[in-house]
Amino acid sequence: MVHGIRKIPSGFNFIDKNWGGIYRGGSYMLIGPRKSGRTLLGLQMAMESAKSSDVCLYFTLMRPKDLMIQAASLNFDIQTYMNQNLIIVVRVAQPIEAYEMYNPDDYLVEYFNDIITVVDDYRPSRIIFDEITPFVGFKNLDYLEHTFLRTIENIEDRDITSLFIIGEPATQKTHEIVEGLSQYVTGKIILKKESNNGRDRYQGGFVTISPNVGHTEGEFTSEYRIEPNKGVTTEFTLDRPTITIEEPPMIPKIRNFSKPTKVDIPNEPYAFSNIYNYNDFLLILNNQIALYKSTGQQFNLVSIKLEPTAQMRGLLTINQLQNAVRQSTSKKDKICVVDNKIIVLLLRGNLKSIIDLMTNVANNLPSKDPSYVSAILDFISIYNLEVDERFENAEMMMETVLSSELATSAYQPLNKYIG
Repeated sequence: MVHGIRKIPSGFNFIDKNWGGIYRGGSYMLIGPRKSGRTLLGLQMAMESAKSSDVCLYFTLMRPKDLMIQAASLNFDIQTYMNQNLIIVVRVAQPIEAYEMYNPDDYLVEYFNDIITVVDDYRPSRIIFDEITPFVGFKNLDYLEHTFLRTIENIEDRDITSLFIIGEPATQKTHEIVEGLSQYVTGKIILKKESNNGRDRYQGGFVTISPNVGHTEGEFTSEYRIEPNKGVTTEFTLDRPTITIEEPPMIPKIRNFSKPTKVDIPNEPYAFSNIYNYNDFLLILNNQIALYKSTGQQFNLVSIKLEPTAQMRGLLTINQLQNAVRQSTSKKDKICVVDNKIIVLLLRGNLKSIIDLMTNVANNLPSKDPSYVSAILDFISIYNLEVDERFENAEMMMETVLSSELATSAYQPLNKYIG
């Protein structure tokens, strides 16, 4: 690539919060059925590009007027950006006549060659092809994959970020096509439309972002909706009533603590869990170690240990502590529970971040009663391990953190970090 690799905003909040954006010069594929929000998401990414004063080349099968109407539903005045040459719309004709030929493959290759020609003419920062489904019906799938790979390599060599939109596979052959092409892109965005049967006034479903290269944060899935002026979004309030539940007392009766009685659960945005099983956590940790060795990006493993006595006395369970930790971390941080220890992969990697994490954990405990918090802090201890050149892989780091031979002094009481 011509410039150093860096991340840029994608225009889709779910990607930007979990991955920190998309790689400039990276290639992405958006897969989904009709009416799932594919075009809206493509327009959101185009709008993000234009607002950053970067030129976006937008290939479309739609009539210009229809595209403007779609953009208007996002409160996106695409015509203004077109007038400024920040959005360049290229309408592409469907290759209907190609499939009447004896061998349509050579004809379809020209469509991909034309992409490079237009890219060279306009030299954009980002291209969006909505959609490539009609152009991938090759008889020879190896020829298709070779052509597609050559196309995205040409685009990446020009440091251009690309998004290719393709329909959800409906047959075995189209499944093979999508699987074959998607292996060459930096990451995939998959929309699964869900029928709400009149339960909700908004359309939506589930979105998954899955990396092939980079994006060591891993794969994420969330519920999404299509909302006016927002488009495809994962930031919404679930339509459910506020409920009141009884919470059992967490403090032994022998102590004179005030007892929590009722807890109101308000409407809250859909939250994605950043808790992983042990094997998945090792995979993410290995990726992070590789990133450290190539870029020097520091990170920490923080082990939060709950003394068994706390559970036996009914003060705090490991699940309650896990929930407090989950609420105290960002989605970029990763969590794994092993026995009575909660391991946090803390990406920010500095003392202030660790102190902030511990303070938030204390604030998210089941009760905020000062006497309870003061008592329970005696049963929670912390061990912080910063990555360095000693660690070749995730297993080595986890063995260090989980070792039963760690001296008691290696774990520090939680109240040391929160004063």
